Formats: sequence, C-alpha cells, structure tokens
Amino acid sequence: MTATQDTGTREVGTARRRKEDAHLITGQTTWTDNIQLAGTVHAALLRSPMAHARIRVDVSAARNEPGVVAAYSGADLADELAGLPSAWQVTPDWVAPEHKPLATDEVRYAGDAVAVVVADTRAHAVDALDAIEVDYEPLPVVLDMERAMADDSPLVHSDAGTNVCFRYSDTFGDVAGAFADAPLHITRRYVQQRLVPCAMEPRSVVVAPVPAAGEYTVWSSTQIPHFVRLFLALLTGVSESRIRVIAPDVGGGFGSKLDIYAEELLTFTLARKLGRPVKWTETRSEAFQATIHGRDQIQDLDLACDADGRIRGLRVNLLADMGAYLQLLTPAIPLLGRAMFPGIYKMDAYEFGCVGVFTDKTPTDAYRGAGRPEATFAIERLLDELAAELHVDPLEIRRRNWIRHEEFPYDQIAGLTYDSGNYEAATARATELFDYAGLRAEQARRREAHDPVQLGIGVSTYTEMCGLAPSRWLGDRGYAGGGWEAASVRLLPTGKVEAVVGTSPHGQGHVTTFSQIVADTLGVPFDDVEVVHGDTAAAPAGLDTYGSRSLAVGGVAVWRAAQRVRDKAKTLAAHLLEVSEDDLDFDGGSFAVRGTPGATKTIQEVAFAAFAAHSIPEGFEPTLSADFVLEPDDFSFPHGTHLCAVDVDTETGRVTIRRYVAVDDVGKVVNPLIVEGQVHGGLAQGIAQALHEIAVYDEDGNLTTGTMVDYTPPSAADLPSFTTDRTETPSTTNPLGVKGVGEAGTIASTPAVVNAVVDALRPYGVTDVPMPCTPERVWRAIHEAQGGTS
Repeated sequence: MTATQDTGTREVGTARRRKEDAHLITGQTTWTDNIQLAGTVHAALLRSPMAHARIRVDVSAARNEPGVVAAYSGADLADELAGLPSAWQVTPDWVAPEHKPLATDEVRYAGDAVAVVVADTRAHAVDALDAIEVDYEPLPVVLDMERAMADDSPLVHSDAGTNVCFRYSDTFGDVAGAFADAPLHITRRYVQQRLVPCAMEPRSVVVAPVPAAGEYTVWSSTQIPHFVRLFLALLTGVSESRIRVIAPDVGGGFGSKLDIYAEELLTFTLARKLGRPVKWTETRSEAFQATIHGRDQIQDLDLACDADGRIRGLRVNLLADMGAYLQLLTPAIPLLGRAMFPGIYKMDAYEFGCVGVFTDKTPTDAYRGAGRPEATFAIERLLDELAAELHVDPLEIRRRNWIRHEEFPYDQIAGLTYDSGNYEAATARATELFDYAGLRAEQARRREAHDPVQLGIGVSTYTEMCGLAPSRWLGDRGYAGGGWEAASVRLLPTGKVEAVVGTSPHGQGHVTTFSQIVADTLGVPFDDVEVVHGDTAAAPAGLDTYGSRSLAVGGVAVWRAAQRVRDKAKTLAAHLLEVSEDDLDFDGGSFAVRGTPGATKTIQEVAFAAFAAHSIPEGFEPTLSADFVLEPDDFSFPHGTHLCAVDVDTETGRVTIRRYVAVDDVGKVVNPLIVEGQVHGGLAQGIAQALHEIAVYDEDGNLTTGTMVDYTPPSAADLPSFTTDRTETPSTTNPLGVKGVGEAGTIASTPAVVNAVVDALRPYGVTDVPMPCTPERVWRAIHEAQGGTS
C-alpha cells in the first residue's frame, strides 16, 4: 500500500473540541464504582505485608463479623479459581509459574492477596479483614536481579528451580567484525527505574449474575473489555456468549489496565458462587501494591564507531524484572523494544540479549510505551556520550548517523521497514523553535563565568513502532492473540450514524476522532455521528486499546466500514435516480447525476429509502450498514525531535526545566487538538520518570513509596509550558496515512531531559545521573565526579 487516499477536509484536520468531554467534566460519568445494583455485596482483600512467606490462613472468625456474607482463603477457593493467564510466550522454554488470584501456600510479594471477605457494605468488608488470622512463616527475599541470577540465590518459586523466566537473543549482521577493529567504543550501564502507573481512577469490578440463565454482566475499569470476556470464559468455563463485559468511563490506563487481573476473576467467581452482584474497588494503597508496575530494567550497552562517529555496531544486554509472577504481557514488554534500540540510526550490526528475572516484587507489565521508551532512552543517551567523546555537537553526531529522508522506505538493522519519515525536517523545526544556537551561546558564556547554575541542553531524536500488528508478526513471536480490529457503521433511517468500534477509550478522544472520519466519509454533520464502544454486547468483535493502535488500526477499520456504507448508498441512489453508478458523483453528503443539475439524492434520503424498501434494486439488503475487520499491513512509525533546556543549581542539585520543544511527525492528523493533548500527557509522564518518580523497596521487600507522599508524580506546577509543533510525512502502511501518537511524548522526553541534566554537568566530569534526577542524586553525581564521597 503506497498511496494515501483523500478522506475529505471538512472534518479531518479540524481542531474539534472533544464531544465526549461534556459529561466527564460535569460529573455525569459512569465509573465502574458508580454502578449501583440492587442486592450488591462488596468484596475486600487481605494482602500480605510480607514479600515472601509460607502462609496458613483462617477466615472463620471473619464470617461472624457484622454484615459479612462470606469469607474465603485461597485454599477455600483453590478448586474454583484458575491461574491467571500470560498470553505471550517469548521463548519455547520460558518459565511461567502458576499465578492464583489468592495465594494458597506462599506469598511472593508484599500485596499478594491471601483472603477475601464479602459483606453488605464496603466498610463492613474492610473491617472484617482484621478478624482473619494469618500465620506468616518468613522465607528469604530476593529483590536484586543480579543477585536473583546467582546459583545460591533464594528462589521466588522453589518448584521452578530458577529465578530466570527466559533468555532471549538476536543477532543482525557481523557483530564481532563490527566491534573487532572499531577505533571507538562507548560502554555504559543505564537503569530504568521501577514506576507506578498512577491512573486517576483506581481499578474496579462489578459482576452481576443472572443465575437462572447462567449469564453474567461484568463492568470493569479496563482497557480491554474483549480480552476480559475471552479470558473469563476460558478460565471459568462459562460460554463467551453468556458473558457481557462493559468498560464504562475509564479514568486513565497507560497500560496498567491492559491486563487480566486477579480481582476480575475473583469477583466473577464470587458472584457466580453467591448468585448476587459483587463489587470490588481498590484503594490507592492497593493500586500501588497490586496494580502492575512499569519499566525496571538494567541496560548494559556497547557502541562501536568509526573515528568520525559513524556507528558500526550496537550490543544490548538487558536484565528485566518480571516481579513475582507473569501478568498478561509481562515477559514481552522488554522485547517490544528489541527492534527499537537502533532508533533512527544506520549501523552495520546489532546484537540484542535479554534475561527476564523473577523477584519478590509486584509484577511488571505494559506501561505507556511498553519497551520502546527504554530502548529510545538507551540509544539517545549513547549518542550524547558519543558526541561528548568526539567533542562534537549532539545534533551533529545524530546527523552523521540518521536515515536520510530520501532513503525511505528503509530496512533497518533489526528487521523492520520504516515506511516514511523526515528526521531532518523535524529537527530543523525544533531547533528553530528552541533557539538552539542562542542557548548554546548562553551555555558557553555561563560555563566561562563558572555560574553555579549551569544550563544544560538535551536532545532526543526518536522513532517508535505503533499499532502492535500485523497478526502474523505477533504470532511469529509467541503472542496468543492477533492485531486486527473491527468496526461497524450504520446509517440509520433518520440520517444519523452509529459507528460501533472494537477499540475502547480511556481518555484518548476516540469518539471525536472517529466521528470526524465518519462525517467526512459519509458527508453527514459531525454531531450526527454517535460512536458506540466498550460494551461487548454492542460491539462483539474487537481487540481494544493499547500500543497506539486505535487510530492506525481501529480508525482505518471505521473508515473502511463507512466507505462500504457509502458504496451501498451509491447503489441505491443510482437506482432511485435511474442512472448508472458510474454517472454519480458524491460530494458534501449528496449523490448527483453528472451533467444533470438538480438530479440529486442526499445520503439521508437514501437512508430512509433503504429503510422503507419501497423501491430497491433486486438483491439489495434494505439497510445501510457495513462491517469491516482490518488486518494491518505493518506498523506505523511516528518520529520527532525533542529539545530540552534545564537550569541545574550545582550547589543544591535542583533541576528546573526552562524550555521544552517537541516537534513530532504523526503522519496525517485527524484532530490537532487531540494530538496536542496526547503529546502533553506523554511529556508529563516521560519527564516524571526523568526527574520525579521511582518505586523503592526496602531490604525486606516492603514498598516504601506506597503513597502519593512518597511516590511523587508531578503536578502541573512542576512542569513547564511546552512548545509543540508537527511535521507531516504520511504513513504508507495504512490508507489514512496516520501514525500513532499516544506514547510519543513519553518515549521521547525522558532521554531529552536526562541528556540536558548531564549536559549541564559535563564540565564537572559527570557522565550520568541515575533516574530520577532528584536534587540529591544530582548533587551526589557532582560530588563524586569531583573526587568526593557520597
């Protein structure tokens, strides 16, 4: 597929305010915890305060507490609760321990659930937890990945005989040759700290059974209602057709709600067992412990280069912390970055290795970017180190190595084909908006004056793979699912339109974006399009929302379905006007006979004629509706250049972002306002990793950053005003020419900020500051580089 087809300009490209926001900002939302059903009982979980221990649980006293309906230990429900799924087998010999929703014999991280109480109110359920007696017999704890791999390490799962989940490796080109005689080597170790997603809305589940019919309606704060339905059916034996899953308003996900959680299966099982609605909603403290964590990698990197800085080869060796168990995609997350470590650069050879390691910590899984931010951080930090080694400008070293715009499509070293891009244009626009030359001149003056507040300038030129498709690519790499997406479009007798989509939004603006696409394709008013989503009864087919796939996969499916409706309408319009379809033009929502003024039919008139069916062609189905299931051709590859200027107080270590410019290329833009919002949100999360956030465990495996007081996501006051802009090279892997945008800001911003901090401190001999670059860490880096001790 090489051409971008015109979808009209009336709506696509317009900065429409999001039509779905009115009910969100006026409190007329339906969060899962808002669901109030007659006869509902409430579940509360008792969680282990210990990271590793044998357990004996007695819930009998809790059953006598006020309002208690039932109480169960893991042993009580062992035969009724299946193990939770991990859907991506990354190697044939991976280790995938059984993961029960309630621990039965051992707990393996602080927060592992050991018992559940069901009561008439949430307060009664929580109070009754105090009556449960648990005997914890402490076991050795392993938290450090390198220690976990030692022969004498304690084992997280003793029956597995190892703490290694998998070993994966790939080699492209002659790596040994590339490194053998290279005049320059850059070797570094970087640590991607563990992060907590912190979605605005905690997770929540409500399950309502209809015992006589064996049917269940499940409301869940999830990104993936279709996956929840599928896995509940697989894990419980209930027919998929008897399970309806609804993701109502969902207050953020960032990958943390891309999972099948213990509480979903447990709540379903309790509702089935008790024959009445059951609700569970996590507290914020539970969210810190029991919702997945992100990142947590150790990256050992080697870059081989010519004397002028041309990259010859790259070696990447990762240690990736799985936590105590595998969630839905846990082992695949570090491997999603495998093809992205080379970034936008040309090289002769590349070697990638990754070891997944179990520790006594909360499981990790997808967090905004899912493996690609980690890869981008590594290569962009290395390029800055290479520039410093050669005493050349960081932008210049990138220009010497990046893929030029005339070289697209480009087969990069790790096996992907980048279809389109223009790194030169994005960088030129970014440097113009940033005043790059002016800031470099100021930096030189301040260095010369030995100013205690030094100016640092950080560069990040990135690309990413979006869409998590095609299905064959996923299947070749051990993923159990596919990458397709489904949509249905119905032109109703009244002339209004319903678009039913398989993707499920949690803040991305799908309703607005898809309405714009449908409005242009069918020539109907934007406000006449309704988008139906997040309900497996209304939208039975779909693969949901993650990996920046909603527009490039889901949006294209919507467009294709709308095209089919338009084509069907054209057939009926030709019949009504008594002409050949070839004689009709379609513009602005009307079919017109070419060369015959006044001979027209609006698409709304055609819709009612299809409904009435008084005069339709032979064999014509009397509705205007169509389905489309899209199997993508390939990924899309957005890219961009981000520049960051920071002031670093060398006496206190305080870092202040002074200026931030992001120029992104996300292909054709459907709604610029939504793109701006997605970039801003992504920047906030990437900057948070660089400067603010880290999940910390003590030596006993207790999460010491388990509240918003200790774990410090930034507020708006902690962030600068961003300057954003775009260049546009349409994707050729989909007919709309669109590329992903939801994760771009997060992927690009972290290395831009850290590069800026390190750049400010290079005169002091600093070559790295571990993330997050807090004042204490910055001060220590300066002190240690100057020969002091910390």
